[in-house]
Amino acid sequence: MAVEETEETNESAEVRSEVRAASAVYYPVAPGVQLNVRRGPSAASQLVKTLAIGSRVPIRCQTRGQRVTGPYGTTDIWDSIAPGQYVSDAYVKTGSDGFITVRCSG
Repeated sequence: MAVEETEETNESAEVRSEVRAASAVYYPVAPGVQLNVRRGPSAASQLVKTLAIGSRVPIRCQTRGQRVTGPYGTTDIWDSIAPGQYVSDAYVKTGSDGFITVRCSG
C-alpha cells in the first residue's frame, strides 16, 4: 500500500512539473535588441547564440554575475533561459530591478 502511495506522489509531481513548463512566463527582450546568449553570467563567457529582435525569453532561474548596463538599467542579475544559457537582466523587461524567480543552484 505504501508503495502505491509513493508512486502516485511521484506521478503527481511529474504532472505538476509538466504543467509548469507548459505555462512558463515569457518576458520580452528590449525593443530593437539582438541579445547575446552566454554560457555563463558574464559578457566574457562563451557566446551560445544570438536572439532575434522581438524575442521573448522564459526565465528558469536567476543568478548574480558581471554588472551590465542596458535599456532596463544597470544590474548584476543574469537570467537563465535554458541550461547553460544566460542573458543579462538589463536587456529583459521583467518589471523589477530585483530577482523575480528562484536563484540558480550551483
